[in-house]
Amino acid sequence: MIRFEQVSVTYGDAVAPAVQGIDLTVPEGELCLLVGPSGVGKSTVLNAVCGLVPHFTGGTLRGRVTVDGRDTRTHKPRELADVVGTVGQDPLSHFVTDTVEDELAYGMESLGLAPDVMRRRVEETLDLLGLADLRDRAIATLSGGQMQRVAIGSVLTTHPKVLVLDEPTSALDPAAAEEVLAVLQRLVHDLGTTVLLAEHRLERVVQYADQVILLPAPGAAPLMGDPADIMAVSPVHPPVVALGRLARWSPLPLSVRDARRKAATLRERLAGVTPGGAGGSAGLAGSAGPAGPAGSAGSVRPADPAGGSGGGGAGASAPLGGPSPLPHPAPIPSVVVSGLGVRRGQVDALHRVDLTVQPGETIALMGRNGAGKSTLLSTLVGMHEPSAGTVRVGGATPHRTSPRTLLQHVGLVPQEPRDLLYADTVAAECTAADHDADAPAGTCRDLVTRLLPDVPDSVHPRDLSEGQRLALALAVVLTARPPLLLLDEPTRGLDYAAKARLIDVLRTLAAQGHAIILATHDVELAAELSHRVVILAEGEIVADGPTSEVVVSSPSFAPQVAKVLAPLPWLTVPQVARALEATP
Repeated sequence: MIRFEQVSVTYGDAVAPAVQGIDLTVPEGELCLLVGPSGVGKSTVLNAVCGLVPHFTGGTLRGRVTVDGRDTRTHKPRELADVVGTVGQDPLSHFVTDTVEDELAYGMESLGLAPDVMRRRVEETLDLLGLADLRDRAIATLSGGQMQRVAIGSVLTTHPKVLVLDEPTSALDPAAAEEVLAVLQRLVHDLGTTVLLAEHRLERVVQYADQVILLPAPGAAPLMGDPADIMAVSPVHPPVVALGRLARWSPLPLSVRDARRKAATLRERLAGVTPGGAGGSAGLAGSAGPAGPAGSAGSVRPADPAGGSGGGGAGASAPLGGPSPLPHPAPIPSVVVSGLGVRRGQVDALHRVDLTVQPGETIALMGRNGAGKSTLLSTLVGMHEPSAGTVRVGGATPHRTSPRTLLQHVGLVPQEPRDLLYADTVAAECTAADHDADAPAGTCRDLVTRLLPDVPDSVHPRDLSEGQRLALALAVVLTARPPLLLLDEPTRGLDYAAKARLIDVLRTLAAQGHAIILATHDVELAAELSHRVVILAEGEIVADGPTSEVVVSSPSFAPQVAKVLAPLPWLTVPQVARALEATP
């Protein structure tokens, strides 16, 4: 169905191709997963299938790409629209209408389908993706995850033979991601649709793939094969595969179910060992809040950023695979929210929200799409005026404080990193960030390099991959070292290595007393980094407690390691690795 013949793509004046040596076939009726580190060219490969490369993006395409017999060199994207449906990393760039129902119908109108066919397919898609309650909503009022579902639905209604999806679950909560993947499986199994998708959250999708294509490095030839075989050599792999490599299971498990069948011996080895006791590390991530009992995480001195302990004992060092220990409670909390209510148009986005965050504390905000996570973060930076209750950030009232003054208290990295980027090059962005933050020259550039080493200075931010753009936006905000750092879906577009580097940066900030609030659907990030997890539903807090208690008690939000090793209290692969090193 999709054929690449010795394909390479070179953009502009680049000295080396973005991708090269691609020679493979994706058979009809298969779900093929495209994986690789951030910035290796996954989006370029996907765009070559739908004709955006080279007709829209420019550059030089060598070789040939055919889709259902059509050569993309001679067929522009509009001439492939009846065959290929595409959803990119940025759903906003795809929307052409104002409401959900109109957007679902637009593609069919462009193809000239009959009105009765259009009506039936719109209703089917609304039900398939759980969008029925949103059919009349303005797209501009939707959450990021809701927009992603609408974007996917807008291509499903045209019934294409090939679906090309770039990180289709990156902004979805775990339940919504499962629903979307279930729909894709039905299309593949029942209708013979060919699906080619790129995804960084491999824990969600790798078990459903028929084949995996690995781009191991920029410009390197791809590897294609059985998912388990590719995962055995891939530099990017989900936690369940990392656990399988650690335990030397063969074949490697791709799902929690497969791993649990192999894990009996590992559970026996770990029985009686606690994550906090392995290797002399500090207490389990989130074992107590900032007001916890004596000897809990709430009373541990902060870790030295260089790796030494704040109090001289082994228990004061940051544990591998968990958050930094909390510093002593400070007299002034970083955030105090009391009885907060926020209305957005006719919608009660938040109501009766109470939340206190101490310096040095890392909190993960979780919940389904549209629960109010982004609204809460934007309220903390003064973008929304409360309809009820009070908000204090570092002693200031956000919506009554000037932006320049508020920047001294809080920094926000939004879901769309492009909202923070306005310069023509990465170097110019970094220079501006250093100037605005009164930071030494090179501070922002050093942060970018630490997060993603291969981001060049001369490239325009719009030409970066989604993960590279996010790393740049994170560096811009982190340059100012705000006492309170707010991150909205901070791991979208990041591979596992980049995510690990981000976790390292955030742990250091937390150890130095910075408060951090993450709005995320990434359960692995929450398990690795947060002291507390706060779950929102319909604008209300329904759970607020230590990470180890909240995520393990929830089937939706538990990380893969917790599911595999249940009922033992393990959350991450690094925790297990430390325990195995410390036990005979």
